[in-house]
Amino acid sequence: MLARLTTRRLSVLMGIVTVLAVSIAHAADAQWPRFHGPMGDNISRETGLLKSWPDGGPNLLWKAEGLGEGYATVAVADGLIYTAGNKDDKTMLTALDLSGKQVWQKPVGPAWTRDYPGTRATPTIAEGRLYYETPLGDVICLNAKDGEKIWSVNILEKFVADNIRWGLSESIVLDGDRLICCPGGPETAVVALKKSDGSLVWKSPPVNDATAYATPRIAEFGGVRMVVTLTAKAIIAVNADNGELLFRHPHETNYDVNVLTPIVHDGQVFVSTGYGRGSVSLRLKATGGKIEAEQAWESKEMDNHHGGVILLDGHLYGTTHNKNRDKLVCLEWKTGEMRWAEKMVGKGSITYADGLFYCWNEKGSVGLVKASPEGAELISQFKIPEGGEGPSWAHPVVCGGRLYLRHGDVLFVYDVKAR
Repeated sequence: MLARLTTRRLSVLMGIVTVLAVSIAHAADAQWPRFHGPMGDNISRETGLLKSWPDGGPNLLWKAEGLGEGYATVAVADGLIYTAGNKDDKTMLTALDLSGKQVWQKPVGPAWTRDYPGTRATPTIAEGRLYYETPLGDVICLNAKDGEKIWSVNILEKFVADNIRWGLSESIVLDGDRLICCPGGPETAVVALKKSDGSLVWKSPPVNDATAYATPRIAEFGGVRMVVTLTAKAIIAVNADNGELLFRHPHETNYDVNVLTPIVHDGQVFVSTGYGRGSVSLRLKATGGKIEAEQAWESKEMDNHHGGVILLDGHLYGTTHNKNRDKLVCLEWKTGEMRWAEKMVGKGSITYADGLFYCWNEKGSVGLVKASPEGAELISQFKIPEGGEGPSWAHPVVCGGRLYLRHGDVLFVYDVKAR
């Protein structure tokens, strides 16, 4: 009997090891090196993923604890997984290998310990370096393999700006040999720093606004390269080559909570804001290197709080905060017309991979949703295990046949590759 039990346990163990080994092999070359992925559009180009999940959800490969508290999601690059959290009153960056083993963990500055304590931004990885901005304004460059510090600068101190109510939340955006960040305040709105040493390349003129919580977008229109972002009170664009202000379009909401990374497509700029403010699309016009923006449409049907919106095949998908509360909403890109608002798993964050939306609500439930302009269907649903604290605000990531879900101090990693 003992021999049979031992053999059975060994067989189960070998099965687990085999599944993990296959998962690591699939994930080894996958890259999600920044917030919302390589293109910044929150769309994975992977195929061959599960089209439904068993009861209880897909197979949990592993979970990692000890990351610290926070709402940062993960970046995946060159065989390592990166995220950030609060530990011992420090902002801590952590690198894990693909089996969940900690490779390094480094403090990079004081932690945000005020309202909703924890980290916000996601690390950005490029050419063997990690770039990160803490809620208190420390912009850090580390060696991505071992976490050794290369340089740092505090953008709030350097550009004489006050912090915002819930702490800086933007993830660093790279533009060639520069990185883009938005201190706001009386001296500037947007700055470009050298990737090599953090020194200033250019700073935009001030727009008399505090910064907001949004990650900027780099886009091109009419032959002009732009950095498009949100301040506390407006949608703005500056020239990506020299910082010249291109336009400022007022956009105000309760508590100055402008969070969404603007979506720029086909001559329009889209943003959405919670608390009933709703969605706005601007129409762009280019003349002689100058850019003008005027409102194309406005909709109260989708007021996305901070879960992100995805543009797919001429339509926008995202959850809503006030109007159509807790529903997944589909708007037409060109006109703003609402195609539908359906209860799926509730208000939260989303990503998209292999024809399906992965929706994660603020209370830890995850749904696999098939959606098109014609309607939405909830295919599968499960709830993550206990362990993390606070709301589930970190955005989900699908990379290398895996679903990454960060909740507080814990990272859950699921196998979603079809066999």
